[in-house]
Amino acid sequence: MKYLAFATAVMTLACANPGQAASETISSSYTSTALKACRMIGKPNEEDGSTTRVCPGKSGLVVLINEGDLREVVSVGRNRAAAAKEPAAQAWFGPFSSTGDTVEWRAAGSKPFAIIQRWQIADNSEQDKRGGPVSRAMLAVTRLPPGDVCHVAYVDVAANPNANELARQAADEFARDFRCGADQVKTIGQSGPTTSLTKR
Repeated sequence: MKYLAFATAVMTLACANPGQAASETISSSYTSTALKACRMIGKPNEEDGSTTRVCPGKSGLVVLINEGDLREVVSVGRNRAAAAKEPAAQAWFGPFSSTGDTVEWRAAGSKPFAIIQRWQIADNSEQDKRGGPVSRAMLAVTRLPPGDVCHVAYVDVAANPNANELARQAADEFARDFRCGADQVKTIGQSGPTTSLTKR
């Protein structure tokens, strides 16, 4: 009887906190940052041609993309103003850079905690057939609120055939506890020429 009472107590405690396991049901969903899916803010800057657009995200979040001097930065927030104040809004790379049109959102249950994006980084050490810098692909993992929004991890696509899986694993394991400004952005998987280009 004592064993039965103990087992019943354990089951009661487990049932009292059913969200613990459910909250760790992690999944991906996707949004677009293509021009037709976003709202342009004002006109291109007359001096440098820079542009700003706001794109719909998940769970009330928006994606802010600033482009200037052939470089992009991407941030996330409840609105444009909030996203512009995040560390990610200042995360310029030295070489020319741009992002793909697809944003992958990693969520625990219905709450997103990270995004994954494919970036193209210009490698000025090597030229393509047209004489321009070779473009190299990288996946960047960015943490989401609560807390600051910033880059968490980079994955060199060419050096890692399973780059998407590595990026998702990094998002799931590191993003929520990552401390922007205190922790170093992690290079996940095999290092390659692309991740070395991210150093500003």
